[in-house]
Amino acid sequence: MTAIKNRPTWIWYPGDYEIWLHQKASVLRQFRGYICPPSWRLDAAYTSVKFRRTYELAEPAELTISAQGEFVLLLDDDMTPLRRANQPISSVILPAGRHTLSVNVYSDREIPALYASGAGCDSGEGWDVTALNGKWVPVASWTFQDVSLPPAAFPFAYEEMEPAALEAVEGGTLADFGRETFGHVEFRGVTGQGRIYLYYGESREEAMAGELAETFDTLSVNGDLAGGTSRDWRTPVTRAFRYIQLKADEGVSWESVVHHYEYLPMERRGEFRSSDARLNDIWELSEHTLQMNMREFLYDGMKRDRWVWSGDANLGFLLNNYSFFEQDVAKRTLIGLRGKNPVEIHINTIMDYTFYWFLSCRDYYLYTGDLEFVRARYADMLSLMEFCLGRRNEEGMMEGYPEDWIFIDWAPMERRGALAAEQLMLCRSLETVAEFAQALGDGERAPRYGDAAAELRERIFATFWDEESGAFLHGKLNGELVRDVLKYPSLFALRFGYLNDDRREAVKSNVILNDGIQKIVTPFMRFFELEAMCELGETERVLSEIRDYWGGMMDLGATSFWEEYDPEQPPELQYDMYHDKFRKSLCHAWGAAPIYLLGKYVLGVRPTEPGYARYRVEPHTAGLDRIEGSVPTPNGDIAVYRDASRIRVTTCGAGIGTLVFSCDGTPRTKGGPLVTVSEGCYELELAQPDTIYEVLLA
Repeated sequence: MTAIKNRPTWIWYPGDYEIWLHQKASVLRQFRGYICPPSWRLDAAYTSVKFRRTYELAEPAELTISAQGEFVLLLDDDMTPLRRANQPISSVILPAGRHTLSVNVYSDREIPALYASGAGCDSGEGWDVTALNGKWVPVASWTFQDVSLPPAAFPFAYEEMEPAALEAVEGGTLADFGRETFGHVEFRGVTGQGRIYLYYGESREEAMAGELAETFDTLSVNGDLAGGTSRDWRTPVTRAFRYIQLKADEGVSWESVVHHYEYLPMERRGEFRSSDARLNDIWELSEHTLQMNMREFLYDGMKRDRWVWSGDANLGFLLNNYSFFEQDVAKRTLIGLRGKNPVEIHINTIMDYTFYWFLSCRDYYLYTGDLEFVRARYADMLSLMEFCLGRRNEEGMMEGYPEDWIFIDWAPMERRGALAAEQLMLCRSLETVAEFAQALGDGERAPRYGDAAAELRERIFATFWDEESGAFLHGKLNGELVRDVLKYPSLFALRFGYLNDDRREAVKSNVILNDGIQKIVTPFMRFFELEAMCELGETERVLSEIRDYWGGMMDLGATSFWEEYDPEQPPELQYDMYHDKFRKSLCHAWGAAPIYLLGKYVLGVRPTEPGYARYRVEPHTAGLDRIEGSVPTPNGDIAVYRDASRIRVTTCGAGIGTLVFSCDGTPRTKGGPLVTVSEGCYELELAQPDTIYEVLLA
């Protein structure tokens, strides 16, 4: 987060709020009554920091100070405190002249934070902070402008919801809230003393399974307090669910039950509509699924995986760019995932997830143009990259250490040695750091990382590209090539633009569309496969798969999209996963993949320079009669419409776009000169902001 100008706000050491919040959120996951902390290091905020501000006053003035934690004020590094603060808010008179005010803040419960107003020293811009490590840096802040609301509780919004249906079941009641939701449950008008039992379920079957459900609570109530008047009782923790089976001890009852939906307020900026009602419904359900998982951070799934996974977040960031464009979530997630130095193991302990973090930083900058965030995280990028480079083998390639998890996909594969997919991700990560170094004016590191990337890329093709099979080989182990042909290297090489036209066609026919190649197992990696198919011109085929796969979940009654769906499984086995009943997440961020595929490849909008300084609009009807929608950018939304007779694009508030389209006839426009790219393919420059451009196709 960055400091807010011209108004007082709570301030703290950069990154500490996100790291502290990540630590707190990561231990909220439970499984059948037990805590489930993550299997990787959780970093903490600094407990003691020092803020400073140099000021100049013509006459003495009053400054009001409040801190989250214990604090002391010093002037000009004098060891005698300006005033000992025994109250939450302290008012002091600053002397005239030029002085340096410093505030030491200590807290081992929340992040040490400071709020100052008055005397021309409002907290925010102009304040620095140190972790007492010899380095001063500009402070950070977010949306905490109210002195009475320090950065301890996350600013969620709440909405009260009643059950869509209540059903009497044996020994209790089944409450159905109509769709996947998240938050507290409250019982009103409680009478009697005892316990209420809540068994949560994303499915009816899970809620009815009692203590075989993933999550359940026991709420102790006493409705006979206060002279026998009824009382309202709320569950102390938040849960994800659609259904709740409710039971109670004898003598305990309530008048009504409600749910307090807890969510992050976001504007749904991205839109998609078409002549296909099924696709429209899939888009709407995808947005709901994504919104459920965008909270303090971009989570994997709301019920089971309330952790932050780097690879999963990489997909979520891309989906967010075509729907909510809520970038504070992205920044919090990137900071929380990275954690603090020293780097001792890969992010989430997974080598490929370290590389996904670099790729996510690259995507963030491309879509937002936010170079200040890159600058603030640059030192973390460098130390993480040096950690990676220090683990290369004698050929300059990454191999897994015993403590590393090499994931890629759940499918069976050789995970030892140097894998082609991992080297491609490392290469792109090196290119990313080199480009950031260039943008930040780091003339020493830009060529160093750039040259390393170019050398590695050349070595990857020399080692793993097999001309005879027209594909990448899987890896190299103990000096010998692992000659399996799997899809993963081809998917990444396509994503990164590493293939020339001949090799693109080779991997399309020999790998991507080859039924003889081992199939992708997870929807996570299937996302990249569908993306690759779109890049290779198979968008119509992808739309067919979206209708079947995501539509298949809706046909089974899904109210949010799942972690996985196997149409071959009978209904009674659809919720099984990871060798346990009901382990499958029925509201999973990567389940919202159609948002990205429809926004980028059907509406056809993508940035080509950071922050949409330049962008491309290439709408494809892909067998549909009509498509329309909007894609958010930092400068407003780009609206797109296309049918058989016309294309209409409304540009955003800044940037220069290029409309690219195919047409069998002779297109006409008043928006500017059409450029013929090839037979039947045209371009139109979208040079004016906030302008409607229309092309007649017939």
